[in-house]
Amino acid sequence: MRLILTGVTGVAGLAAYRAALVDPAIDGVTLLTRRPVPSWAKLPPQAVAKTNTILHQDFKTYPADLAQQLAEHDGLVWALGKSSVGMSEEQYTELAYNYTLSAARALKEAGAGSEEKPFRFVYVSGEHADPTGESRQAWARVKGRVERELPELFQGTHMKAYILRPGYFFPSKAYPEDRLNQRSFTLRALDAVFGPVLGTLMPSSVVPTEELGRFMIELAKGRFPDQELFRNAEMRKLVKEL
Repeated sequence: MRLILTGVTGVAGLAAYRAALVDPAIDGVTLLTRRPVPSWAKLPPQAVAKTNTILHQDFKTYPADLAQQLAEHDGLVWALGKSSVGMSEEQYTELAYNYTLSAARALKEAGAGSEEKPFRFVYVSGEHADPTGESRQAWARVKGRVERELPELFQGTHMKAYILRPGYFFPSKAYPEDRLNQRSFTLRALDAVFGPVLGTLMPSSVVPTEELGRFMIELAKGRFPDQELFRNAEMRKLVKEL
C-alpha cells in the first residue's frame, strides 16, 4: 500500500509520517511538501527505503503528470495547515480550503481509486469545525466548509473522504527536537502548565500525537470504511482497540 502525506513538517503530519514508516502494511510513502523533512526530525530506520519526496510549491495547481502520479497511490492524509492566529479569514481560506479542494479535484480528475480499491482521502480538521457555517470562529467555518464539500465532491467516484477532528495536541515529549522546533518557548511553557490540566479534567479533548498519527494511518488503510466523521473522544476510544 502506498500513501501520500502532506504537512509532514508540522506536528500532525510528522506524527502520521512516523506511524506510516513503522507500519508493515505501508510499502511506500510519498511526501508532498514545499520543503524536505528537516534534519532535526528523528525518523525510524525505514525512512530512506520507504520514502519518496515530491517538492511542490503551489498547492492549488497540479500538472497532469503530477496528478496522475499521485492518483496511482492508495490514499492520502491531508495534514497541511497551521494555527489561524494572526491570519485573516481570506488567508486561512486559501490555506485550509483552497489548497485542500484543489488537491482533491486534481486527484478526482486523474481518476484516483477503483471499485475494488477506493482512494481514501483523510482530512485532518478540528474538534470544533462547523459545517453549518454559523460559528463565530473563522477557522471553524472554513474547516467546516471543507468537511461539507469533500464528500460531495467525491460522490459518484472511487474516492472516499474521512474527516478527523482531533482535539488539543502538542509535540511529543518522546521527541524533544520536535518541541523545540515546532513550538515557541511561550507555547511550550503554556503546554507545561495547561497540558496536564486538560489531560486530567478534560481527557476527551486532548490526544497524544502518537495516537493521532496511528489513527490517521489506520483511516487511510481503510480500518473503518463505513464511517465518515471521527471526533476526538471517539478516535481515542477506537485507537485503544486497535
